[in-house]
Amino acid sequence: MRARAGLRIGNASGFYGDRFAAVREMLTGGPLDVLTGDYLAELTMLILARDRLKDPSLGYARTFLRQMEECLGLARERGVRIVVNAGGLNPARLAAELRKLAQRYGIAAAVAHVEGDDLLPRIAELGLPDGLLAANAYLGGFGVAACLAQGADVVVTGRITDAALVAGPAIAHFGWTPADLDALAGAVVAGHVLECGAQATGGNYAFFREHDVTRPGFPIAELHADGSSVITKHPGTGGAVTTGTVTAQLLYETTGSRYLGPDVTARLDTVRLTQAGPDRVRIDGVRGEAPPATLKVGLNSLGGHRNEVVFVLTGLDIEAKAALVQRQLEAAIPPARRPAELTWTLARTDHPDAPTEEGASALLRLTARDADPSKVGRELGKAAVELGLAGYPGFHLTAPPGPGAPYGVFTAAYVDAKAVEHTAVLPDGRHLNIPPAQSHQAPYIDAALELPEPLPAGPTRRAPLGRVVGARSGDKGGDANLGVWARDDDGWRWLAHTLTVERLRELLPETEDLPVTRHVLPNLRALNFVITGLLGEGVAAQHRFDPQAKALGEWLRSRHVDVPETLLAGSEPPL
Repeated sequence: MRARAGLRIGNASGFYGDRFAAVREMLTGGPLDVLTGDYLAELTMLILARDRLKDPSLGYARTFLRQMEECLGLARERGVRIVVNAGGLNPARLAAELRKLAQRYGIAAAVAHVEGDDLLPRIAELGLPDGLLAANAYLGGFGVAACLAQGADVVVTGRITDAALVAGPAIAHFGWTPADLDALAGAVVAGHVLECGAQATGGNYAFFREHDVTRPGFPIAELHADGSSVITKHPGTGGAVTTGTVTAQLLYETTGSRYLGPDVTARLDTVRLTQAGPDRVRIDGVRGEAPPATLKVGLNSLGGHRNEVVFVLTGLDIEAKAALVQRQLEAAIPPARRPAELTWTLARTDHPDAPTEEGASALLRLTARDADPSKVGRELGKAAVELGLAGYPGFHLTAPPGPGAPYGVFTAAYVDAKAVEHTAVLPDGRHLNIPPAQSHQAPYIDAALELPEPLPAGPTRRAPLGRVVGARSGDKGGDANLGVWARDDDGWRWLAHTLTVERLRELLPETEDLPVTRHVLPNLRALNFVITGLLGEGVAAQHRFDPQAKALGEWLRSRHVDVPETLLAGSEPPL
């Protein structure tokens, strides 16, 4: 890497299953110093754990190996280093497979990996619960930095934080130490913007009709020695990089103004965004505090077995038809064979006087859960099918009932950072211990956050909230995160005083009985809500219709409120 010059880091994957061609597109689309890829999520770790149960040599993201078969030589020709967390539960094996691949194709590539996050062999020692499929600590970027500093061309990791994929190369390049908290915080913020790929360039963007997002490009961060950055993308690629798209990603899956990590606590309430040109957004002003003394540990376990039957209800008397089939099916299940949990959900997708049968139909979903797979398997499906000629008029199912399947549960625990053996395995095979971060700087204390002056009273009009604000939502285990932002100062003055916790509960009745915390981020003109328990035991448990809360923000934006006429002027979407 060039000594102390700016560092250009691109991203080519936001999840396991993202656009396969993105690696080649990023390598050929323009200059890069480092290409990163995020392949891991809470659900992915469960998938990899089940792979490892079937075959102990697995447990890594096999897609990445196929991408490197196609593009490793190209990366080396262009001098681009690769840093990915595709190692999952088995980074050592993936590193070994990459070395074999390089040798097979005659590619000179020094491969290193980071390990120590896998705590499953140490659960008794660390006081973690029994019966886990996976237990992985979220490591920071200094292990990646050590590998790069020792000449690695490719670094694969297990469960490091997503932002550490960017922070690690920046640490190596700029020579930062754990004392450089502001610089580290800036790199973490840039890493958070990059980690979900095209979400930073217009993907999943609330105001998507304003840009051509048919095939958005993947994002790039141009990092500087002080931790500031510019977010951009390769020329000629689709999508857009604006303060709006970057704000949306900054709010995604965060839980307040302090973004805790193993290297630094980044203060999201200090982030400044500036449109620095077409498809160029500058991020600066980020302040950092010492990281916590503990590391988060993601715990995946088997929660039991589940099955789902979806009944189609068409035409008139939808509610009565739903009530009839519920009575019939529950009466048909012997008490001794009744699943521990039966949940009925009626989705009113029907329309009156509909011109198509599908448009006249609603969906009644039965979800069953139990530790005993037999209680949610064939007997449940048999009971549903046997109602076929004895049930409501027009009885049919979307599909024949399946045998049921196991589901996972994600929970988080915390362990002393000193108890985790963060290790960089260098290209020559040496193992280098990475000590936990230490605090060398007094925590930054912010001033009391004051809300802006409210808008003057004036005429209002009933309209969807999303006509004037954007939103982005996601999951953190069983909790949902919902970020909402205004597009200008007047919108912020209105939003800050209008969308209280109480108003959110009114607009989203599912949150009525759940703890909700509101965080204020004035620099971003944004509010961030954490809704505790909305997702039950996490995405793998499929607790609700939208198990990752991906569309929770869009539901909120669709709700009608009284909006000041001054904000609605010019806010109508393009045709």
